[in-house]
Amino acid sequence: MLKVSVVVPVYNAGSYIDKCAPSLLGQSIGRDAYEVVYVDDGSTDDSAERLDRLATLHPHVRVHHQENSGWPGKPRNVGVRLSRGEYVQFVDQDDELGHEALERLYDLGRRNGSDIVLGKPAGTMARPSNVFARTVARCTVGDHPLFESLTPHKMFRRAFLLDNGIRFPEGRCRLEDQMFMAHAYAVARCVSVLGDYPCYYWMRREDGGNTSSRRLVVDEYFGWLRKVVQTVKAHTPPGTVQDAMLRRTYRVEILRHVSEPYVLSGHGQVQERFETVRRLVLEEFPPSVREGFPAVTRLRARLLEEGRLDALSLLARRVSQVRPLAELGRPRWHDGALTAPVRMHLTHQDGRAVSLLERGGRLVLDPALTEGIAGAEEWAAGDHLTAAYGEIRLSHRGQNVGWFPASDLTVRLENGRGGRRRPVVAGTMRIDPLTAAGGGPLDRGVHDVSAYFQVLGVGRSVALRGDVASRPLGGRAVRLGAPSHTVIPYWTAGCQLALDVGEFYHRLDAVPRRAGLRELIRVPAHMRGPLAKALHRVRR
Repeated sequence: MLKVSVVVPVYNAGSYIDKCAPSLLGQSIGRDAYEVVYVDDGSTDDSAERLDRLATLHPHVRVHHQENSGWPGKPRNVGVRLSRGEYVQFVDQDDELGHEALERLYDLGRRNGSDIVLGKPAGTMARPSNVFARTVARCTVGDHPLFESLTPHKMFRRAFLLDNGIRFPEGRCRLEDQMFMAHAYAVARCVSVLGDYPCYYWMRREDGGNTSSRRLVVDEYFGWLRKVVQTVKAHTPPGTVQDAMLRRTYRVEILRHVSEPYVLSGHGQVQERFETVRRLVLEEFPPSVREGFPAVTRLRARLLEEGRLDALSLLARRVSQVRPLAELGRPRWHDGALTAPVRMHLTHQDGRAVSLLERGGRLVLDPALTEGIAGAEEWAAGDHLTAAYGEIRLSHRGQNVGWFPASDLTVRLENGRGGRRRPVVAGTMRIDPLTAAGGGPLDRGVHDVSAYFQVLGVGRSVALRGDVASRPLGGRAVRLGAPSHTVIPYWTAGCQLALDVGEFYHRLDAVPRRAGLRELIRVPAHMRGPLAKALHRVRR
């Protein structure tokens, strides 16, 4: 039996077939260990000829032609049926795989007996996701935020799919990915997450032809969303796990249509979407889902369920004006890691901190957010720690990949005047270049440092900046690995903290002595794996 079958549904992909094929055909796992199964869904351009040519040139490529079904669901199902691999990896026609993706994913899955293996996404359409912050050998949807990742571009044990009847809806439908993943996550006994290697490159097409860019038709879209909710409820018992899965759907797929920026856009569909999602929530979501939200999100949900679009718009306008404020102390090296104190909180447009107020022995939401919203003037904040967190992020320029170095950030309430309590995310940034990439070393290139934090249901990203003129960078260069590579922390032209790994942009002999970077600290460790290709585009 082959180790892996890569299933690729194709419809009018044209030149993207040849563009993406090299990443699929030259995988490090070896040609004898896997196959690529292209399923041509009745293409009307030259895709069929391109695919047949690939099959002629590459023995591990198979092509199946069929009449057009209208959507990727049937081609994927057919691909699973035709596959001969122990595991199946789904790839879209315009995306790419990292060179070692199949080998690493298969090894992790086989070693742990995994039903599903998630590979870290990257690329021009991938957003940072802490689901992939580090490698997790064994988990389930009940103990890891897997439901935050609902694309099907993952590796599945083929027998797991067949034995549980897990299939994509066929024909023209929306959210078929979410229905498939909801069923799969709900019944999977073991899921693995590969977080230390970019496996799947989700690329934005120059012609805008990605399948995810289809226009939303209200009745159609939310009719399919109802089926996603019903799929979750059909395969999970009422309780904590079901509520957590539905909470993601409510927060992302429901509330975004009645929150900023959309509800403030003046789009002609605002009223129609509002009425449609409200009906869906009232008919399908148990109250326990709403009650598990942080304060601002819970207020949005209550206003939606009460049918108060004007109040939702007012709240959205106020939340849209909330800004992040981050304070970064002087970075220094400590035990091989770049460290610095970090403190972050939210502010209103006038600079006042977003706070909670003590009223009658309980904490209520900031009146600057709730004033004039009937019934919300003393909105209970509940547990201020609900869904509250902060994280440091590294963004590799040019590779379109983000990392989440393990740092010590916690959420606390700081006392202010007049009974005000300010939610603050604070602690120590800690970036170990040998482990910051999901447990592995950072690749050569420039890595910009930023943070993301969320309190009360309001999340913001913020660059970590310093005052270059008044506060020289205290971090020296670090030499690591064998052969050694230099890590140089520096302030960009925009005063953002960045790391230059491997002297990609800065030469050590050109760094001014006054910046404190000429002195080296040796770290006795070996940089694993080959260095990434030199980047073609950099910025200061």
